[in-house]
Amino acid sequence: MNKRRLEKMVWLLCLVLIVGSVDAQNTTRHEFTIQQAVEYARKNNVQVKNALLNIQSQQQTNREITAGALPSITGSVGVTDYIKIPTSLLPGEIFGQPAGTYIPVQFGTKYNSTANIQLQQTLFDGQVFIGLKARTTSIEFQTKNMEVTEEAIKTNIYKIYYQLVVSKTQIDLLDANITRLQKLNHDANELFKNGFAEKLDLDKISVQLSNLQTEKIKALNSISIGYLGLKTLMGMPVKDTLILSDKINEDQVKEDFSNDTAYLYADRKDFQYLSLAKKLNEFNIKRYQLSYIPILSLNGAYSKNAQRNTFDFFGKGDWFTTSYVGLNLSVPIFSGFAKSARIARSRIELKETENQIENLKLSIDGEIEQSKINFKSSLATMDFQKKNMQLAETVYNQTKKKFEAGTGSNTEITAAQTDLVTAQTNYISALYSAIIAKVDYLKATGKL
Repeated sequence: MNKRRLEKMVWLLCLVLIVGSVDAQNTTRHEFTIQQAVEYARKNNVQVKNALLNIQSQQQTNREITAGALPSITGSVGVTDYIKIPTSLLPGEIFGQPAGTYIPVQFGTKYNSTANIQLQQTLFDGQVFIGLKARTTSIEFQTKNMEVTEEAIKTNIYKIYYQLVVSKTQIDLLDANITRLQKLNHDANELFKNGFAEKLDLDKISVQLSNLQTEKIKALNSISIGYLGLKTLMGMPVKDTLILSDKINEDQVKEDFSNDTAYLYADRKDFQYLSLAKKLNEFNIKRYQLSYIPILSLNGAYSKNAQRNTFDFFGKGDWFTTSYVGLNLSVPIFSGFAKSARIARSRIELKETENQIENLKLSIDGEIEQSKINFKSSLATMDFQKKNMQLAETVYNQTKKKFEAGTGSNTEITAAQTDLVTAQTNYISALYSAIIAKVDYLKATGKL
């Protein structure tokens, strides 16, 4: 029994090792800059993938449109077995019978076989002609839709990526504060042992230390959730390891290009998208207008026909040939005002698109001005909060020296520590706000 139990344990251990090995092999480590993260999302994000599929779908639609201008050739083969040959009535007078009488007769043979090939070719159709002209614009429209999707995803990646990078600075500051309080707690303990501090002083420092450690846990939890969100946005498996290699450089954030007031609406992907939509609306109007023009088409056929009383079509016997070529001119006369309704509706849709374009221009103007104001304000706030943080750290260090020398109170050092943490939190928030304001400004000007 012990031997069997040992064998089972060995097998179980092997199974655990195999599963662990498979999981390790399936886990990939990624170390990305912001540009690499964006490029990864271009290839793996579901929305981008579907936008690419829309382009492929439009390509197949264009092939279908092209087919309308190409010849259509069909072939058919048929065999008919007249179980009862049709009967016709002939006037009896033909055969010397009294007037008003009829003689039943059967024409034809029991078996008929036909082999036929037909050709249809449109020579002119206004709607097909416009469809051919609109093919390139349709592909551009779907391609631009993909670029708009990519830009929206890129913007969100920038914001989450930099938020996580800034979070590293936040954790570093929290660690520094925790180390500082641990040192203070140690010093306060020594003072307490020597009778220079009260137990209340130790308790207050312990409370502050616990609060900071709790804040760190919350921050680490938020960072973990942020990484999950970024992976999902990028289309990356959650089990993969993602490392962000870019660092936050204040000089990069402070690069102030907002004084450059020149910008073009056409630089915006969404403006380009609506412009192509307008062009397609114009094609639609032309297509319906040309539906009033006659359609000219060529048709022809070549067929072989055989008739037998026995089923011996592959043997001897005549096959009779029929062939023709014809032109057909289809002239629209009246369609119950359907064509005029389609044209009117298409013009309304064009007007709606033109209104959207004008509204987008106003929105772009507003976005650029607002993002410019936010960017300048964020830079000023970031500088102010950095100086405030440095000042709070100086105040804390001086207060700590007074406390250690016995000339300062626990209340003073507690207040100084609280002010320092608040100043650091405000600086982190201002730094992130400045980065986001810069991203928003670049997106507004179409330069992201």
